[in-house]
Amino acid sequence: MRVIAVVFGILLALAGLVWALQGVGLILGSFMSNDPLWIWIGTGTVLVGLALLVFGLRSRPAKNP
Repeated sequence: MRVIAVVFGILLALAGLVWALQGVGLILGSFMSNDPLWIWIGTGTVLVGLALLVFGLRSRPAKNP
C-alpha cells in the first residue's frame, strides 16, 4: 500500500503540474492551453498528489505475522 501511494502521488502531482503549466500557457498545443480553469484544476491535483505522497512516505510498513 505504501509504495502504491507514493508512486500514485508522484504521478498525480506530475499530471497536475502539466495541467497547471498548460493553463498558464507555458505548454502549448492542447485545449487546456491558456485556459485559467486548468491552472486551478492543476494546482488542486498537485496538492492532492503531494498529500498522497506524504501519506505514503509517513505511513508505517505493514507488519507480517
